[in-house]
Amino acid sequence: MSVRPYPLQFKPEMKERIWGGRALERFGLQLPEGSIGEGWMIGDHPNGTTRVINGELAGKGLDEIRQAYGREFFGSRGFSEKNGRFPLLIKLLDCNDDLSVQVHPNDQYGGLPEGELGKTEMWYILDAKPGAKIIYGLKDGVTREHLESAVQEGRIMDCLQEVPVEAGDAFYIPAGTVHALCAGVVVAEIQQNSDTTYRLYDYNRPGLDGKLRELHIEDSLNVIAYEGSGAARMKTDNTAPGSWLTIAESPYFLVQKGVIEGVSQLATSPESFVVLVIAGGSGKLSWSDGELALNAGECFLLPANLGSYELAGSLTVIRSVVP
Repeated sequence: MSVRPYPLQFKPEMKERIWGGRALERFGLQLPEGSIGEGWMIGDHPNGTTRVINGELAGKGLDEIRQAYGREFFGSRGFSEKNGRFPLLIKLLDCNDDLSVQVHPNDQYGGLPEGELGKTEMWYILDAKPGAKIIYGLKDGVTREHLESAVQEGRIMDCLQEVPVEAGDAFYIPAGTVHALCAGVVVAEIQQNSDTTYRLYDYNRPGLDGKLRELHIEDSLNVIAYEGSGAARMKTDNTAPGSWLTIAESPYFLVQKGVIEGVSQLATSPESFVVLVIAGGSGKLSWSDGELALNAGECFLLPANLGSYELAGSLTVIRSVVP
């Protein structure tokens, strides 16, 4: 059965985390009980597959849409070459407490589970309490030997670089970058479709089950980019209305921030779907067959064959494609 393309919205998969809270309720999201750290907004992964809540495909999982409509919807570049899945995972994160200090492997690392990808990602800071910070990379001159000794001696924090953050900051985090979100930030995350994380340090705190969470010291030491991973950060609060600012660029995603005041005419291409994360404001999304209201915290997947579309209102939008 043929389905005319339209913007897809999904029911988020909510994940309880020891460091989570209730901040995602600010976006009108329905949260289960507990400390909710992650909302998987668009996902096609064994650990979380989102289902469409609007239009003709309502009730279908992203994996089912992939199987049924393939490159027509996702575009010629819109697949992982390694496992055939949707190539990105889109999350909203509520960091009510510090996350573990961690690092992700690249696609070539031999220790990856079968069918799993490496993980390059980017963060856009939606909200940050005064004094909020993140851990972002190693201090200059830290080698594997230095870091291994620091881990054994319980002084790993001496090796890590802390960076203050504010709403509107953007961080590119290639595989191999040591990092940790810290308490007081709400983040939109665009990443490779992977759930592989190696923990270096977790503050000696118990997990949700009351036991210490597993650390992955050897894998972490193996995959860290000691000479630099290519990580980059930028302020984006001066983005001019009507323009699109590139805030992260990798082989896996191109992410831009747009500020809409009025109307913006756009279009998809046959090469890639478009993901829209509404970072702030409200408005509407129109295309040839209809329109949808837009509100902060909502995420939409625009099929590659949608064609022309229009954003209208007063909006801050994070737009992602596969380059």
